[in-house]
Amino acid sequence: MISDKNTTMNFPKQKIYKALKILGILLVLLCIALYYFRDSLLKQAIAKVTHKMAVEYNSNFSVKSASFDGLSTIHLTDVVLAPINADTLCKIKNVETSISLSNLLIGDVQIGTLKIDNGYIQLVKKGKKRNFDAFLKRNREETDSNEKRKYASFAYRIISKVLNLVPTDMDLKNFKFKIDDNGKLTSIDVNKLVLNNKQLETNLHVQAKDFDQRWNIKGFADPRNQKADIRFFNLDTGAIRVPYLDQRYNLKASFDSIRLNVQNIDKSGSELHIDGFTSIANLTINHPKIASKDVVIKNARFDYRFLLGDNFISIDSTSTMQLNKIKVRPYVSYDTEKDTVYTLKVDIPKMKAQDFIVSLPDGLFTHFQGMQATGNFDYKLDFKFNKNKPNTLVFDSKLNKEDLKITKYGEADLNKLNGEFVYRAIIQNVLQRPVLVGNANPNYTPLDQISPYLRKCVLTTEDPSFFSHRGFINEAFKQSILKNIRTKKFSRGASTISMQLIKNVFLTREKTLSRKLEEILLVYILENNRIVSKERMLEVYFNIIEWGPNVYGIGEASHFYFQKSPADLNVDECLYLATIIPKPRKFMYQFNDQGNLKDYAIKNQKFLKNLMFRRGLLVPEDTIGILPVYISGNARSLIKIKVPDSTAVKNDSLSVGDEFDL
Repeated sequence: MISDKNTTMNFPKQKIYKALKILGILLVLLCIALYYFRDSLLKQAIAKVTHKMAVEYNSNFSVKSASFDGLSTIHLTDVVLAPINADTLCKIKNVETSISLSNLLIGDVQIGTLKIDNGYIQLVKKGKKRNFDAFLKRNREETDSNEKRKYASFAYRIISKVLNLVPTDMDLKNFKFKIDDNGKLTSIDVNKLVLNNKQLETNLHVQAKDFDQRWNIKGFADPRNQKADIRFFNLDTGAIRVPYLDQRYNLKASFDSIRLNVQNIDKSGSELHIDGFTSIANLTINHPKIASKDVVIKNARFDYRFLLGDNFISIDSTSTMQLNKIKVRPYVSYDTEKDTVYTLKVDIPKMKAQDFIVSLPDGLFTHFQGMQATGNFDYKLDFKFNKNKPNTLVFDSKLNKEDLKITKYGEADLNKLNGEFVYRAIIQNVLQRPVLVGNANPNYTPLDQISPYLRKCVLTTEDPSFFSHRGFINEAFKQSILKNIRTKKFSRGASTISMQLIKNVFLTREKTLSRKLEEILLVYILENNRIVSKERMLEVYFNIIEWGPNVYGIGEASHFYFQKSPADLNVDECLYLATIIPKPRKFMYQFNDQGNLKDYAIKNQKFLKNLMFRRGLLVPEDTIGILPVYISGNARSLIKIKVPDSTAVKNDSLSVGDEFDL
């Protein structure tokens, strides 16, 4: 009985051993077949690539010779990729690489080692035609598909494919990367690039229009485990200059060193996590839209955590940005689960006010240099925009102070608004004539000597809540953001009188990021530290703003247009003056050839008048007996008026229809 039982138990084992033996023989036969037919498989693979390049990318791909050395090492010579009727995109003299044949059979190309000697990649643009345009086209299947793309899966698939093409061991010699953008030339010569035992080191020779540098890149790179820690340095003296951007975008940029670190790329379920950090030292940027001078960031670091899911892409709130001593926790999200929703949250934890001031980038906040402050603050911004429901836009900005006090002003001494000073406007970088803001100027007009109608009209058009807000109006910011999003440009601002005052007295009219940021910070300091009363701010505003060509202050304006003092202006004259503030140098275009206001100008003033009626700022009795606006001052000489026919009859030297400037 025992013998029969053992026989029964051994029978399955014998079957397993036999199956394993057959599988082993099959694997051996497969390896033998792969070895003997490897060159044929290689030729088929090259033919497949050649066909795909021709059909999908309208390009010629050719390899002069291709052969195996052993089971996995491939030798290629004269590899060329050239779009039809365009400059060659890539050309390599000698390539030696190793790949896994088993992975190749299942369509997974994974490069082991790579050696390249003598070759180049060039991106060429001639007119509007580029030699790489065909490779930027979307996959036809992706374009035609209505299925929503799953961001995490798509990104992980792309990252995996790219990293699989990065060899574990690499040796590049005499390889060049070139850009020719309609004569704007940049070249990067790879004299040596070695990746050995996960250690990367390379020497680059970078040449552009006006500089010639040698760079060094070294560090750790492990493409299979999806980790890297790489640093960029300059082998020569001075900072690393970024090529091409200055020629293409008028953006000059340089830095001392950059560190790029990828610590983890992990896909868990439907979410993809990418963690790491990047840091930069002495980043210098110069662009006319940013600032009028170099902007220098001494030290910056971004510890990032990117999260991607089926319906969203985000920078997680655990990420941190460090700018000198300023620490920021950002949260950025693009969500398409139900609607397309953009979210931005910014959190600056409690920090010393002085640390914030000294951490501001040099060149970006020139008016804050030398400023000193005591106390602490923290800041939060909450922004959300639903593309399909734009009117639900959320914009909430909060700054919490803790014994915050400005003890010393920088270049912009806000205290000067309380005393007598000389104001000089800057228009198109040209300094205008000096205007004394003080009683020594005969045209200077105290607030109580300005018609109350004018005060009401200007506040209605420019800043209705001036006496109640603290420099900013959240609702105005919301409407400004909506308008700019719809027009895809900065077509509308949200300036209060406080902001206009700061811009005119302390800043220039240049449209730069620097000027706007300084304006916001200076307004906040002005309005929240009780430096100047609202009445004084409004008085200075009325006495410095431009009301016409080379006409500054209401004292000059009231005589320029009506030969009156500001106290004697009637309602319609005040309505007129309020409506020309946005474009004072073009006031004359509101008048017809009879010297009367055009219909659209009358409608604008009527709209403003009715608005003031509804708000209780005017009553009908205020307009009794008021005649239409008549320009009687020197402004009339700038209005083109036709000579009446009767004048033409009496004066033979003038013909009917002639125009002249009175």
